[in-house]
Amino acid sequence: MSSYQAWRVHEKDGQYVGGVETLDTDDLPEGDVLIRVTHSSLNYKDALSATGNKGVTRSFPHTPGIDAAGEVVESATGTPAVGQQVIVTGYDLGMNTAGGFGEYIRVPARWVVAMPQGWNARRAMVYGTAGLTAGLSVAKLLKMGASPEQGPVAVSGASGAVGSVALEILSGLGFKVTAISGKADQADALTKLGAVELLGRDALDPEKKPLLKPRFANAVDTVGGSPLAELLKQVMPGGSVSCCGLVAGPQLETTVLPFILRGINLLGVDSVEIPLAEKESVWSRLAGEWACPVTEASARDIGMDELDDALQAFLKGQSAGSLVLVHGK
Repeated sequence: MSSYQAWRVHEKDGQYVGGVETLDTDDLPEGDVLIRVTHSSLNYKDALSATGNKGVTRSFPHTPGIDAAGEVVESATGTPAVGQQVIVTGYDLGMNTAGGFGEYIRVPARWVVAMPQGWNARRAMVYGTAGLTAGLSVAKLLKMGASPEQGPVAVSGASGAVGSVALEILSGLGFKVTAISGKADQADALTKLGAVELLGRDALDPEKKPLLKPRFANAVDTVGGSPLAELLKQVMPGGSVSCCGLVAGPQLETTVLPFILRGINLLGVDSVEIPLAEKESVWSRLAGEWACPVTEASARDIGMDELDDALQAFLKGQSAGSLVLVHGK
């Protein structure tokens, strides 16, 4: 039995209020592995959980945090081993299972990834689920044969946590990246990440035409909705679009014409329930040839007392760059 600090959300008279509490590890859910969490990261899904979105978290009180990194302190299976540095992202963590906004989590062994060699918990959480999703999005394009020689690649929502990492990975691989963002004040930051062209959100405003002039060889879409529908109209024949977000809405109103006249591919990206081996592969690349030094250098550390403001900024679309929650800060 160990006491620990956690940022926990309670429902009070229809309102959802978060704050720091002292809890006990005996109250954590059953699981194979007890992990002392030193770092977490902030995601849009955490903001939804913290504000009572029942599609994310069904019951309260609850400790959000869909990402966690730290040290194994108990292991019923022996793998991972006690003392090992590990990463946990996705599955049910931080949704209906107490998450990384607490200093301890208890989870199934099949959720746990060994820390890549040369990394530490903070560096892993600079990327978190956002970086993992970006890596998976790029991997899908590469699997379909995307190459810099084919032409420019677009990234929508480029100033967001997923888009910015995807942009930097693609730039590092030699792609000429067009960054599409509604945040004009992020132009310099996007250029530093490697964008060679900057477009505003209006580049994906709705058009009545079912097809537009081909402009991008491939694309990573992080926003969904109408912008994705417009992006599909502008992809060159044979190109691919990996899709991983829905901040602009879950609906996709399009026609079959981009698919049957230009043969383009729409690739869905899931970072939550995929096999652990797929996560391990991307984490390994992010720790190696896909490393994003600009993203790492710009990441900002926060403590639990700053969580409420940071999560509200996510909901208002005012967040940019990576935020790392440091326990004990």
